[in-house]
Amino acid sequence: AMAIKIEEIRLKDLYYPLDTYVGYLTGYVADCPLCGGTLGCTGQDVLTNRITKYTDSQYGEVDIMASSTSLECGSIVQYELDGVKRTAIVLDRGVVGTNLDLLVDNVDKAYNIGKRYITYDILRFGWSRSNSWSF
Repeated sequence: AMAIKIEEIRLKDLYYPLDTYVGYLTGYVADCPLCGGTLGCTGQDVLTNRITKYTDSQYGEVDIMASSTSLECGSIVQYELDGVKRTAIVLDRGVVGTNLDLLVDNVDKAYNIGKRYITYDILRFGWSRSNSWSF
């Protein structure tokens, strides 16, 4: 019973990590050579309006990221970029493994990000905050 109660408390804290991954972070723009201008998870056109943010019902305004299928669409990650903690949602595909690709509005920002090895926390798997534990 105690383990179930602890897990309930943990799930109510939106910023308590459910898991931690490592991988490379890179930046991309909607009109990159291999990009179609739409998000793979929602079909939303990000090229026309240069959208790089998403308003999530639980986490508010967050960055948009691409991942591999290792993270479900709608997953929320927290990462650090240039000393600042940031939160993002997985709304696109196109990378491999546990790497992430941050959607930015211009090529200069993408080049500035470069290719960084990061540790990041998973705050939500998919569209609902749950865990894989069973009691």
